[in-house]
Formats: sequence, structure tokens, C-alpha cells
Amino acid sequence: MSDAQTDPPRQRRERKQNADKRRRQVLDATYRSIVSNGLQRTTLATVAAEAGLSQGVAVFYFKSKKGLLSEALRDLYLIYEAHWQEAVEAAGDDPAAQLVALVKADFDPKICNPAILSVWFAFWGEQKFTPQYGEITREFDDNRQRAIQGICARMLPDDPEHAADVADWVDTLTDGYWQNLHLFPASYSNRRACNSTLRALAALMPEYRDQLTPAD
Repeated sequence: MSDAQTDPPRQRRERKQNADKRRRQVLDATYRSIVSNGLQRTTLATVAAEAGLSQGVAVFYFKSKKGLLSEALRDLYLIYEAHWQEAVEAAGDDPAAQLVALVKADFDPKICNPAILSVWFAFWGEQKFTPQYGEITREFDDNRQRAIQGICARMLPDDPEHAADVADWVDTLTDGYWQNLHLFPASYSNRRACNSTLRALAALMPEYRDQLTPAD
């Protein structure tokens, strides 16, 4: 019988909590290393140094640099997905309110800030060369696209083709502004990007202009 089977529940729980804490430390350190060193120069050693842990800890939990970076990207998407899903759920049942909440969630500084944008674009720039990154991205992008398509279909039930187009344009707008915020931070702000996106959606769906146009 293994130690895990013979240990009391409290001890097993504490061991899991410690393991989760170490994994979180390593993942957070990975993001900091990417910001400081770039994706290519991020290694198990640079991550361990950022985390203040031994390199052996990173190896124990993630086995290799490839495994660590793939898990870091998945973790980044999980945090992002939980954030926008929570925003949509808090908006209630009205689809226009849900769309506004989803757009605002994309430009929340907790999710959209210079450091995090650097990490996103570092991973996206490597998708062509690292199939695992593309697979992870498609999985989470598909989840989000289905949610946006559902919202737009409810907003435009009599025009499914236009609803599908608007669903595509939502991410085209937000992705474009993320790029502008990343490349030209002095020229763009989160608030400007968010409000411009909402004004564009209001123009695309004039029947919802009052609900989509930002207050200021």
C-alpha cells in the first residue's frame, strides 16, 4: 500500500495544498521570466531563479521546458476563460448586457496589462513552430467563440448570417486592440480600446445602440 493510501486525510490534503502552491509559484515565475527574458531564453533555470526555488522543483512538477511552457499557456487561458465567463454570468440573461460584460472583461487591467500582453504575444508568435501551443489556443478559442456566437444569435435571431459575422468581429476588434495596446502603449489605453470596441458593435447592431454605446 502506498504512502498516499496510508496517510490520514488531513496530511494528504496538506501535501496537495503544498504541491498546488509550488506549481503556482513556478507558473507565476514562468510569466515573469517570459517578460524579462523572452520565450526562447526562458529556461527551467530562469524560472527557478524567478520563483526562488531549486531547478529540481520545476523539473519535478513539469519535467521539461516544453512541458512547463505548454502548461503555462494552458494556465493563462484557464485564468482568462474563468474571468470572461464570470463576467458574462454576472451580467444576467440579457444578451446585450452579456456582450458588454464580455468586452469589458477583455480590457480589465487584471487581464489586459503590459506584462500579460507580452506573455500572450510571445506564445502566439511561436504557434507556427510549436504545435502544442496552437492546439491549446484552438481549444480555448473555440470555447469563447461558441459563447460569443450564442450571444449574438440571441441578439439577432432573425438574421443568423449577420449574427455570425458580428461574432467574428467581436474577437477581431478586441484582438486588434490588444495588439495596439501591446505595440503602442503610449497611444492607447484600456478604456479607449474598450469604448471604441463597444461603439463599433453599436454601429454594427444599431437596434442595440443604447445598450452597447459606452456612457462616456
